[in-house]
Amino acid sequence: MPSTTRHRRAAVGLAATALALPLALGPDAGAPHGTPPAAAAVGSGWTAEDPTALSRAVLAAAEQAAAGPVAPEARRGPRPTEPATPGVDREALDAAVRTLVDDGAVAVTARVETPALRWAEAEGVRRLGHRAPARTTDRFRVASLTKPLVATLALQAVERGDWSLDTRVEDVLPGLLPGQPDVTVEHLLSHRSGMPTGTDSLLLARMTDPTSIDEFIAVLGQDYTDADHVAAALATPWKFAPGSGFSYSNAGYVVLGMMLEEVTGRDLEHLLRDGVFRPARMRHSAFPDEPPARGPFLVGAAYTGAEGAGWYSLDHFDPDVFGAAGAATSTTADLLSFTDALLLGRLVRPGTVADMTTPRSADVVEYGLGVYRVPDPCAPPEEPAYLYGHDGASYGTLSVALSSPDGSRSLALGVTGRNLTTDPAALYDLNELLVPMLLATC
Repeated sequence: MPSTTRHRRAAVGLAATALALPLALGPDAGAPHGTPPAAAAVGSGWTAEDPTALSRAVLAAAEQAAAGPVAPEARRGPRPTEPATPGVDREALDAAVRTLVDDGAVAVTARVETPALRWAEAEGVRRLGHRAPARTTDRFRVASLTKPLVATLALQAVERGDWSLDTRVEDVLPGLLPGQPDVTVEHLLSHRSGMPTGTDSLLLARMTDPTSIDEFIAVLGQDYTDADHVAAALATPWKFAPGSGFSYSNAGYVVLGMMLEEVTGRDLEHLLRDGVFRPARMRHSAFPDEPPARGPFLVGAAYTGAEGAGWYSLDHFDPDVFGAAGAATSTTADLLSFTDALLLGRLVRPGTVADMTTPRSADVVEYGLGVYRVPDPCAPPEEPAYLYGHDGASYGTLSVALSSPDGSRSLALGVTGRNLTTDPAALYDLNELLVPMLLATC
């Protein structure tokens, strides 16, 4: 079990440096944009200055799985209604979940479903320093896995004729983005607007001492408005002219949420409930705006260094820190229900799904409209195929959900206990679980 000791300050050492203003870059800070991390343990060393690090880690896992043992041809058909007979693959997956917890994760919940395998496992505890065990049905913060949910709403609005992909922010919310009149819905969905991500500036604006870990953790529990997100993003230089590059932007999705509320006259919570959660049968998912979580919940935790502040429980974390870019909570089962419903055309039309999954950029990952794709390790080299989905990284959780285009082979996982230090080996290597999960879809 991780220690619950919480020191008040970390004036020196890596822990303080990692949370200094701006939040420190990880080991590959000097690498060119889009360069994968070199020999870094996946699942550690990520900071807000590198918002695509988890996506690159997922891509690396898919490529590692594809380079592993030759996978059998993926079988097609409906999901089994009963669990498959336990076997070697199931035992290996169980062991991989335990390994992550042994290596420092507070909790892990994971799920793989294929025509031949229906597996779910959980290890660890629901809350740092407590005894209640994690369960496969527990909810957790999915962070940026909120983006495909919001993207689905945006594309439903396109289908209704509320706007088009070419609709400008300026047309819906005049004056919101001064000096950037050409940013469109498509730019925001595909992270090609050039708008800064904004999250670092948002948090640091509330801090009086940028080297204080205690203060950084404290501001994660404060309320933030959509206007705060936009102002924080605009306080830093625009990345590039709209449509001319790729730069991951939380603030861009906050703007999408604002636009959706403007054109529909409804708040985002109810839009997600009626437009995504209910039709996708996501019975245990929500879009909260306050920290308390009712019922069984995996509470995030941040590791800030053995020589510094140690572990912090993030039970006070306010989802307003991410808003429309990452406030949702869900379960692994609900995440698979969502990927099924989306890719099979139950939430938007098949033609819209095809448009949504078509990459607009190959920088970092092949990102479309709220989803990205990675190589399908089950496909033969001469017939490349892809898995589609997204990932999410908050300051205390990690999540991934991926699926084959027909929804027959899918995986989802959630991990609490995130390494915020610059030491990539301080905690677990996420790919010790993600790679076998990917191979188990074959």
